[in-house]
Amino acid sequence: MDRFWSLVNGLSLIHDENSASYAIICHNIRTYQSGGVVAVIRGKQNAETSVKELESSESSADRQEGWRYFIEKTEMKAGTDPAEATRRRQAELEKRESKALDETKTTIVPWQDPRR
Repeated sequence: MDRFWSLVNGLSLIHDENSASYAIICHNIRTYQSGGVVAVIRGKQNAETSVKELESSESSADRQEGWRYFIEKTEMKAGTDPAEATRRRQAELEKRESKALDETKTTIVPWQDPRR
């Protein structure tokens, strides 16, 4: 039964990777500057192939300056305009950051000696 479940679960993951959209993001590893979303691609393997193509066509000067690409799973549709995808991704990041900050805010209670 475990083997069957593993097979079904594995196929589900493969299907998800093939049907999901992935944003290709350009960033600078030296300055932490974002170059934004370059493209939104359907399928993880397609996105990884596109990253390899981008990297092979990248100038050596850009590479030396620290520009790199990575993929990120997204809810955006494949083919979304890169400028729009960048704007939406930035808004999502700001929303998550704001939520995380709200969750970490705690009320500071002065310490009291329990022996008193």
